[in-house]
Amino acid sequence: MQKRRHTLLYIGLGVVLFLISCNSRTFYNRYQHVPITGWEKNDAVTFGIPPIRQDGNYQETIGLRINGTYPFMGLTLIVDHTIYPSLETHSDTLSCSLIDEEGGIKGKGVVHYQYSFPINTLTLQEGDSLSINVHHDMKREILPGIADIGIILTRQP
Repeated sequence: MQKRRHTLLYIGLGVVLFLISCNSRTFYNRYQHVPITGWEKNDAVTFGIPPIRQDGNYQETIGLRINGTYPFMGLTLIVDHTIYPSLETHSDTLSCSLIDEEGGIKGKGVVHYQYSFPINTLTLQEGDSLSINVHHDMKREILPGIADIGIILTRQP
C-alpha cells in the first residue's frame, strides 16, 4: 500500500510539472559559470540563442548568482546583442543594485544570492537567433564573488 501511494504521488507530481512546463513562455534560460575567485573585465560570457520558433516580443533578463565575497553594492554590466541573420547589433549598459538603502541584500538565497534584472524587450521574427556577450564594466579589473551569469528570454503575450 505504501509503495502504491509513492507511485501515485510521483505520477501526480510528474503530471503537474508537465502542465506547468507547457504553460511556460520561457524560450531560453541558461547560466554560465565564471571563476568565483575573479571574473576578469575582458572575459565576456557568451550565449548563443537558437533560432526563435515564433514571431513576437521577447523580454530579455539577466540572472546573477553571487556570494558574500563580492565586495560592492552594485554591478555594472555591458550586454552586447547581435541578431542573426539581419546582423542587427546593439549594446545595453545595466546597473544592478545588489544592496538596498538599509544595507540588506536584495537577492534571494543563503550562501549564494540569486538576482534577476530585466534588460529590454526584443522584437524577433521566426528563425532569428541571437549572440549575446556580457562583461562587467567596473573599475576593478577582477571581480571576486560572482559565480554565474545567465540569460533568460521570455515570450511576451
